[in-house]
Amino acid sequence: ESFVEKSWETGVDVFRIFDSLNWMKSMEPCINYVRKRTKGLAEGTICYTGDILNPGKTKYTLEYYLQLARQIEEAGAHMLAIKDMAGLLKPYAAQVLVEALRDTVKLPIHLHTHDTSSIQPATYLKAIEAGVDVVDVAMGAMSGLTSQPNFNSVVEMMRFQERHREFDQVSLNRHSTYWETVREYYYPFESGLKAGTAEVYRHEIPGGQYSNLRPQANALGLGDKWELIKETYAEVNQLFGDVVKVTPSSKVVGDMALYLVSNNLTTVDVLERGEEISFPESVQSFFKGELGQPVGGFPKKLQDIVLKDTKPFTDRPNEHLEPVDFEKEFAEFQEKYGKNKKFTDFLSYQLYPKVYDAYHKYIEQYGDVAAIPTRLFFYGLQPGEEAIIDIARGKSIVIKYQSVGPVNEDGMRTVFFKLNGQTRNIEVRDKSVKVERVEHQKVDKANPKQVGAPLQGLLSKILVEKEQQIKKNTPLFIIEAMKMETTITAPADTQISAIHLAEGALVNTDDLVLTLS
Repeated sequence: ESFVEKSWETGVDVFRIFDSLNWMKSMEPCINYVRKRTKGLAEGTICYTGDILNPGKTKYTLEYYLQLARQIEEAGAHMLAIKDMAGLLKPYAAQVLVEALRDTVKLPIHLHTHDTSSIQPATYLKAIEAGVDVVDVAMGAMSGLTSQPNFNSVVEMMRFQERHREFDQVSLNRHSTYWETVREYYYPFESGLKAGTAEVYRHEIPGGQYSNLRPQANALGLGDKWELIKETYAEVNQLFGDVVKVTPSSKVVGDMALYLVSNNLTTVDVLERGEEISFPESVQSFFKGELGQPVGGFPKKLQDIVLKDTKPFTDRPNEHLEPVDFEKEFAEFQEKYGKNKKFTDFLSYQLYPKVYDAYHKYIEQYGDVAAIPTRLFFYGLQPGEEAIIDIARGKSIVIKYQSVGPVNEDGMRTVFFKLNGQTRNIEVRDKSVKVERVEHQKVDKANPKQVGAPLQGLLSKILVEKEQQIKKNTPLFIIEAMKMETTITAPADTQISAIHLAEGALVNTDDLVLTLS
């Protein structure tokens, strides 16, 4: 509620309110907050998945979406959005859906999609003919693939038609040319797709996740198994009961797919050997009900396997949280992070404490790097190159890169540069220099007393001590890898015999972490 109120005060006009499982119990309060606390627009949202024209798909039917739209209207939304996060809404399905929604609710209808398959402009055309009010687009150079359909082209698509809206095409094209140059700077973050793909109708990976999932796979050493990851994603979705997949439910499916591929497991193994598996934190959270309740409920057998002895929620998960004492906790937050921190910083911390803490430490170490131009931030200066950086209104610094010294035995180099005409130097770690890699002892898979890392990552926390007596399913340690946390639990009542690695160690799959007695 406080987040909504502050968002309005700082400039947000339209609040697109969605739940990753289309659960109205989560959406209703937020719609109410927008109406009660702001003068903004509450845009209640249907997350679209499946295919309403496929008679073989009986879970997410046309009637399901119409019923959801009625509930959103009754909850007080000003507008209705169709959020097609994976680009699954096909042209003729869009026509049927929009026409039916027009007959069902009186709200303006807003359609959002991703162009992963490359046919979504046709989806927009059929939706426009059916009476949709708003469509989401992206500037030409930033459009297509996992982004939105092409703004510049959609304008031309509608030219001379009844519902055409006039835009300055010369200006649009000029802006597109500018962003084409900027996009080149961000090439390492591209999805890897070279053209639209119909595979999306199989794996159903949302556009916003596709470009994140691939770097995650690379970071886990699974880059060469990308095709298997996509197929496993589709299989995990079915294992979970065919869920609506959008942040954060899509992350749950993605984490599980990465975990299975990393450990050479299949969805069949999950059902047959689930007792032995320590599932990623996000998967446990999902089946506990911390994201809400999915359509038709959870697959009961799988829920029992994942949660083991933990009892799931059946009501709104935030009903199990203590209310925030804003005055007291904001003061404590400022005491920890600095008196100059704003209430909006505090809200960020409340929603994402781990992310905020990492951000704060980064700023403490490097300062506000947002002032550095994109190209320089990612790729650095060339020898002899000079740059002017605006660090505040009316305040600039001039930096000239001069030279770099030889690498020392610690992999460090001295970098020489001029700052506003004065020669300076700093010690910098040369990441291109090969550093000897510490190889940890591997688990003996024939020895059930040895517990290893299930995947590559950071040993972020050890939760037990040597000689500690523990019960079955007691958390032992946490592995963190690219936004995915996995807690490894005890396979039986036992005692900790030895702890082989310390917190903060970088581990590979099957590195020995501890031994049970």
